[in-house]
Formats: sequence, C-alpha cells, structure tokens
Amino acid sequence: MAQTAAKASRAAPDGRELSGKYLTFTLGAEEFGLQILKVREIIGYMEITAVPRAPHDVRGVINLRGQVVPIVDMRARFGMAPAEVTDQTCIIVVEVKAGKQSFHTGIIVDHVCEVLDIEGKDIEPTPQFDGSIDTSFILGMGKIDSAVKILLDIDKVLHTQELEQLVEG
Repeated sequence: MAQTAAKASRAAPDGRELSGKYLTFTLGAEEFGLQILKVREIIGYMEITAVPRAPHDVRGVINLRGQVVPIVDMRARFGMAPAEVTDQTCIIVVEVKAGKQSFHTGIIVDHVCEVLDIEGKDIEPTPQFDGSIDTSFILGMGKIDSAVKILLDIDKVLHTQELEQLVEG
C-alpha cells in the first residue's frame, strides 16, 4: 500500500517529490539529468568487450574492479546518431532496480556536466503528446534558468528483458 502511495505522489503535477540533486550529462545538444542517488561512479571511456547477439544499444561489458558491468550506449537507446568517442565521453555507472533485483549498469554519455539541486517548483510534469510517444521513462522537465533538462527514470530507461538476461548470465 505504501508503495502505491509513493508512486501516486511521484506523479503529482507540482513535481515537489522529485526535488533533489541530479547529475546532468549531454547527448548531442540535449541535456539530461539522473537522480544522484542512482549514480555509483563516473569513469572515463574504456575498452568494452562485445557480447554476441546483444541488443543494438548494449555495447558489451567491462570488468570494473572484478565486477562485470553491462554497458548501454544512451545514444543508441534513444535512437540518436552515433558519435565519435572523445576525451569527454564517459561511462556513468548507475544502480538499476528491476523488480526485487538491483544491479549496476554503465551508460555511455557524451559529456558529464554538473550536479544540480533542482527544487520541486522548477520541475514540470512530462509533456503529454498524442499517445504516439512513450514518455514513461521521463520523471519530469527541470527548468534551470532558460534551459530545460530532461530528468530520467533510469530504471525505466534501462530495464529490458535482454539486459536482465545479460546481467544474470
């Protein structure tokens, strides 16, 4: 019951429950934010071991201090054109929850920007389109000065059956 109430309050139109610290990063010209409590660490881009028959957006796995971590290319996940790896390309290791299980996944981003403290009054609800666009993975839209940051629910962005099987395998 408490979990249902928490979900209902998350969808509150004023967005106050979403206030907090967000790590922002870029993919092309767009800026996104992740709740800082989901971020485990930020590492430079490193060699990724490809996994045969993995989905197109799963680049493979890395060995991070003895732990095998799957790596997802966020550009590919969002249907964006590929970009060349630069010295600013990073892997953000996040903790993802799928049901009762939680695991670490790395996401490739173009550039990590900063940690922002976004107040609830500065978070707008996700715009509703005509139903043709799935926005269920967006927590809200953070308004910072004249810019808008797309605040992501990383659990929903990353949760796929294929990724879950890769982690279990």
